[in-house]
Amino acid sequence: MANVSHRGDITSHPDVNEMRARYARMLGGRDVALVDGPVFLLGLYCAASPWILHYTASQPALATHNLIVGIAIGLLALGFTSAPERMYGLSWAMCALGVWMIIAPWIVGSSPDTGVVLNNIIIGALAIILGLMCAGTAAKSAPMP
Repeated sequence: MANVSHRGDITSHPDVNEMRARYARMLGGRDVALVDGPVFLLGLYCAASPWILHYTASQPALATHNLIVGIAIGLLALGFTSAPERMYGLSWAMCALGVWMIIAPWIVGSSPDTGVVLNNIIIGALAIILGLMCAGTAAKSAPMP
């Protein structure tokens, strides 16, 4: 059995420069951490907003809708954090969710009041902005041809 318990320095590894460059591109500085946290918090707020704003009784379909979309946004954020190289390609899905959140009160809801509409518009706008920031991070970290 091979002895793999040693903690040697990898500076002698033939691909060390490529590994460092790839790691630096992937992390993109502090951008990754600055985007993933707010995306997760937005998903949590979206999921909880029907109970925070008390429209579960007046808009039950929209309450269920916001819960599902909020969970989806939260799962995207967890994916961005755990596997950024694979998941940042889905940042455009975040923008699409944002657009859907903006129009959902009129499609899913039934005669929504101003507070419900404003809540979804703000969530949708923030989702679009954060999705574009994620897309920018993905574009920066994409390998150069």
